[in-house]
Amino acid sequence: MISLIGIPLDANSSHLVGPAKGPAAIRAALSSDSHNDSAESSVVVMPSVHDVGDVNVANEKGSFSDADLITASIAEQLAAARQVISLGGDHSVTYPILRAFRDVYESLTVVHIDAHPDIYDDLDGNPLSHASPFARALEDGCMTTLVQLGIRTATPHQLEQAERWNVTMHSARQLNRFDPSALSGPVYLSIDLDGLDPSVAPGVSHHEPGGLTMRELLDIIESLPGPLVGADVVELNPDRDLIEMTAMVGAKLVKEIAAAMLLRR
Repeated sequence: MISLIGIPLDANSSHLVGPAKGPAAIRAALSSDSHNDSAESSVVVMPSVHDVGDVNVANEKGSFSDADLITASIAEQLAAARQVISLGGDHSVTYPILRAFRDVYESLTVVHIDAHPDIYDDLDGNPLSHASPFARALEDGCMTTLVQLGIRTATPHQLEQAERWNVTMHSARQLNRFDPSALSGPVYLSIDLDGLDPSVAPGVSHHEPGGLTMRELLDIIESLPGPLVGADVVELNPDRDLIEMTAMVGAKLVKEIAAAMLLRR
């Protein structure tokens, strides 16, 4: 069984709030009768996805209490031998999620889709910023390998951070360099929706043209080796969405991730 869990937190955003509404928007898209329960592989996925509700965060900036609550909530699902798909929320939620996975998986590969590396050592005095989750996760030993795809805004500081932590970073123009066959062991997938081009996913706070197509992202998901033990879909900002287009993209990703989890346990 796959657990679907919402994390309505956006207090650690650096530009706009709104992603706290993301879980509800993706759930609404998932329940729309405009599509069915099957993924592109024809695997019927939704009966295997159990919605366990939202983490009851206070949604306070820089809150370690919120982070601890997220970690505990994910740990509860992992203790029940569940694969977990988390719905953000801003990208700050990924650090406390990965702390829970660290305590279960001795070796973990994280594949990260994003326009931004999110490895600032600190941004605006907030170590839990949505621009810093992978810096915190690397410091805490939450993964053995981090592969970032779609990056197109890396600052000199973030390039230094990537070199420091031996991060593999491929821009949106370098996807041909990504070799999924080189990955080993359990895989966790983190998808920031602004990794997609704004023409595909306009409902995000940080528009960064030149991103991935939806087909490129779906092909990446399909290419990942198993087991795919967890994933998150973050940074949907319904306040910026057009005709619920990005919410439907998020719902599509949930179904395709679930199919990959079921096919490659």
